[in-house]
This record gives sequence, C-alpha cells and structure tokens, in this order.
Amino acid sequence: MLVKTYCAAVNGLNVTTVTVEVNLVKGMLYHFTGLGDEAVREGRDRISSAIQYNNMRFPRADITVNMAPADLRKEGSSFDLPLAIAILAADSQLPTDNLQQYMMVGELSLDGTLQPIKGALPIAIRARAEKFKGLLLPKANEREAAVVNNLDVYGMENIIDVVNFLSGKSQFQPTVIDTRKEFYEHQYRFDLDFADVRGQENVKRAMEVAAAGSHNLIMVGPPGSGKSMMAKRLPSILPPLSLGESSKPRKFIVLRVN
Repeated sequence: MLVKTYCAAVNGLNVTTVTVEVNLVKGMLYHFTGLGDEAVREGRDRISSAIQYNNMRFPRADITVNMAPADLRKEGSSFDLPLAIAILAADSQLPTDNLQQYMMVGELSLDGTLQPIKGALPIAIRARAEKFKGLLLPKANEREAAVVNNLDVYGMENIIDVVNFLSGKSQFQPTVIDTRKEFYEHQYRFDLDFADVRGQENVKRAMEVAAAGSHNLIMVGPPGSGKSMMAKRLPSILPPLSLGESSKPRKFIVLRVN
C-alpha cells in the first residue's frame, strides 16, 4: 500500500515542502531514497522502537521510502514523525483520510516522545503558504509555530497523540496566542549584553554601525577571536523591529575579526 505524508526541509532561510512516500510489499528489507543524511537514515531505528514501545506493530514487510524532491538534501531528525505515520498508515494501522491535510515534523525518542526541532517558525510559514489545514509538531515548538496566523498548530507530546488525532480517537485544540503581545513582550529580553564586551573597539564600532543601519553581518576570523561571543550580544543593541521587519532578509556586511 502506498501512503504519502508531508513535512518540510529547512536549508538556511529556504523551506521546501517534502513529500514522504512509503510503500509496503512482501519482504523484509528497508529501502531509503531521497538524499537523506545519516540522521534521517538512522530514524528507521528510532521509529521502530517508538512504534513497538507504544504497543503498535512495526510492519514485517519490504518497506520502500522516498522523500521527494529526491534531489534536495534532507538533514536532521525532524522527518521521524511523518515517516513513522506513513509506515503505520501503509500497514493499515491508521486511516489515510486526513494525511493530506496536515504537515508534520518531529524527532522521535525511543519511547515515542516527540523532541523539539529547529525551524518551527519557517516551517509553519511554509505550511500556510502550501494551504495545509494544520501543522503537527512537538509540544515544545507549538508557541513558536503558532505565531503564524490562519494555520491550526497542534503541539503533541508523543506519537500516540498524533495517531489518536489523525484517527479521530482524540480531540485536540489548536494553540492560539496573541502574536503581537508575544512578540513585544520578548523583544527586550536578552540573556547577554553587548556592554559586557571588553576590547575589540574597531569590531564593536563596526557592529554598532551595522546594527544602527539594519545590516546583517558575516563575521570571519580565527577560532577564539570573539566572533560568537559578540554575535550573541548583538541583539541587545539592535533598534526595535516591527513584527514584519523581524523576518525579512537584509543585505550583508562582511566583518573580519582578528
């Protein structure tokens, strides 16, 4: 049985919708295509453990997986959840009626718990642009993704929650937040302060000019020169941004740190 689920691949600032295709036939092998890195391929073992730990059956069959587009590099463990759901649906353990309506991402622990992933916000933006009804993702990422309006965002604790939701056994309410309140409440909260930097006067001056002019920075220099230390403190001197400005790409300045 051939089943498709949908997720997303984040490459820098670009997000691409990825279709996970799973087909089961008689046999015992596991075939993977679609240019996935080692973390994606290792997901097979995490998925198998998560499914069996939660009293479901990992199919004894010849499993062929394809992640389209096949020429796009897929990296990370966020593909675990859509792949696990596709395998269960292909084995007729889960209805396929709602699968095309939702994008889903999440890393699976061996017990089926969903671990947080990177890039929840751009993935949510992509899901809305692709006209998906909703996005299923780990509970830890729900508030980040819920910033995107006109998209139902569901934070899930584990794979059982996802299975029950898609099969209609449980009802979940989408996460709703006040986007502007959330944004402005956290706009001036910084863990690190630019005032802590000692020395590097030329570099600090360049960063102040870049911050005041709303430029991005590429910092180049040997290890230990202070690139990461100063970059982490840069937000504390940035002018206030509007909600729209905070997600727009800007021009770059290359800064060499000696």
